[in-house]
Amino acid sequence: MNHSVANTGRLAWAALRMLLVLTVVTGVVYPLAVTGIAQGLFPDKADGSIVTADGREVGSELIGQSWNIEGTGKPDPKWFQPRPSNSGYDPLATGSSQLGASDPRLTKLVGDTKKAVAAFNGVPESEVPADAVTGSASAIDPHISPEYAEIQVKRVARTNSLSEQQVAKLVEDHTDGRTAGFLGEPHVNVLKLNLALRDLAAR
Repeated sequence: MNHSVANTGRLAWAALRMLLVLTVVTGVVYPLAVTGIAQGLFPDKADGSIVTADGREVGSELIGQSWNIEGTGKPDPKWFQPRPSNSGYDPLATGSSQLGASDPRLTKLVGDTKKAVAAFNGVPESEVPADAVTGSASAIDPHISPEYAEIQVKRVARTNSLSEQQVAKLVEDHTDGRTAGFLGEPHVNVLKLNLALRDLAAR
């Protein structure tokens, strides 16, 4: 009986020591090492890819945001608009609507959104791309397709008193290709594009 208790005690002590060692290694040493390496090699990315303008933080390259008329929920016509967000671009409430492709609620929502996007940009509904009417899985995607940016050029140019050629060139300059040449699709970061638009309109 005593021998059994002693063995149990030794096993419990060994397990406790292993727990303490793994806690220190995986909970302290490893996170500090990864953070240190990231800060040394990729400080901007490690800090959240924060974007600054006029000396202040205006957002992150990784998180989308609304570009509405101040004090309203209506999109501001002078800015390029992002894709819809189920969470209102709240990074603490990411996630899609979870509605299936055949759900009549989703079908109606997409149809209504397509009409609104087409009317807002003055284009036929047939020209409205999928990302203009559907949210991403995370609901905070900061990018739109070049096709969605292109149908917004005319409206953005008109409301900012710029030529369509100027704004189209801006979109072209801010279109990123596929990662590593083959991953994903070409995309445009809306925050970076709108900041460049602001600078161009201010000249």
